[in-house]
Amino acid sequence: MLRTQLSACLSKSLSSLEDIASNHKGLARVVLKKGKSQIFKDGNPMVYSGAVHKIIGRPGPRTGDMVLVQDGSDKPVGWGLYNSVSMFCVRLMQLDEESKKDSSCVLNMEKLLEERFLNAVDLRKSLGLPSNNTNVYRLINSEGDRLSGLIVDIFGEIAVIASSAAWVEKYRNEIESQVLKFTGVKQIHWRSSIEMLKEEGLEITQEKENNENNLSPPQNIQVVENGVKYRVSPEGQKTGFYADQRENRDFISRFCNEKKVLDLYCYSGGFALNALKGGASHVIGVDSSLSAIELAKENIEINNFDSSKISFVKEDAIEFMKRAISQDELFDVVILDPPKLAPRKKVLQSACGKYRNINSLAMRVIKKGGFLMTCSCSGAMTQSSLFIPTLQGAALNAGRKITVLREAGAAWDHPIDPAYPEGKYLTNVLLRVI
Repeated sequence: MLRTQLSACLSKSLSSLEDIASNHKGLARVVLKKGKSQIFKDGNPMVYSGAVHKIIGRPGPRTGDMVLVQDGSDKPVGWGLYNSVSMFCVRLMQLDEESKKDSSCVLNMEKLLEERFLNAVDLRKSLGLPSNNTNVYRLINSEGDRLSGLIVDIFGEIAVIASSAAWVEKYRNEIESQVLKFTGVKQIHWRSSIEMLKEEGLEITQEKENNENNLSPPQNIQVVENGVKYRVSPEGQKTGFYADQRENRDFISRFCNEKKVLDLYCYSGGFALNALKGGASHVIGVDSSLSAIELAKENIEINNFDSSKISFVKEDAIEFMKRAISQDELFDVVILDPPKLAPRKKVLQSACGKYRNINSLAMRVIKKGGFLMTCSCSGAMTQSSLFIPTLQGAALNAGRKITVLREAGAAWDHPIDPAYPEGKYLTNVLLRVI
């Protein structure tokens, strides 16, 4: 009898989430179907609508509201933020097991944001970021930092925040407050992902986004990464700079001494500049964007690099390679970092064909025994494990033989939650081409 009472008391004392939720008037409950809850208990934050049995609450929850998520036996799984339109109807913020250890963040978004930002800052500090030779880095990496839909990149004294979830838009002020509190940046630039937010049920026009940014968009700013200076446009691709390739850019500098290098889809010249830093005899960067090429040319100047050894060309990468093949022009090292070719799983098959074709062309402009660093930033491709087989197919098409020397992903300030493998998107492969 006593044991039963003690067990009941202990169970009740540990049910902090359920207890706190019961005191939140009007808090809706999202009940999952039986057999569908384990993936979320294991840490996947994205509760899809097909896993939901019913929603209890009158009136029903609105987009951005906090909700309690329960399994098929009505036991709490965790709490999160609701979306009435998205295929992901809840983004879990905290699991029940976590709330038992620390209830201070339960159903308290301001406190939870503070805790997550503190953890993110501590992680980057332990990784040596920022430092004297690197002041551009990712502070918040969405699910990897357990704030699904939120990206925060730091560019020296400017923070660029990328929003792709309705809850992020709702808690904009609180997020900006945490960024200012923990980083000391002097300016924040907010970038709403208009297309992704449409899927979240939000209609945000570019004009509205511009009006809500109280300060005018920052002009090209100067940052440093691994000792190389860059002009960054916060209005450019992604958040303005591909910090995810930091370690890969540094790696390329280690084997380019006295080599002729071609950097395709070069954007602002990250790989090309690091190749030159590593002693390359000549480097050519190719991109179809005029603004990217202009940034790349500025980057030559601000680094005081020898302009006779590096050039940037505005041209379609495929056309450049075809012309190089027709003129028998060969390179010791080629970097191929194309834009996302497989944004969805349903186009993966056609994307494999595109990756095979451009990599086959790249292999044909490499000297025998040369190197190809080739990338895919398509999550669907990376998660399918089809990239290496696709490269093998490209080699067969090109009449070349390849060996894999190195496989890498995003830089270590882009953490991945193993409970959400969909967060893994970047593949970087170094090949020897014979």
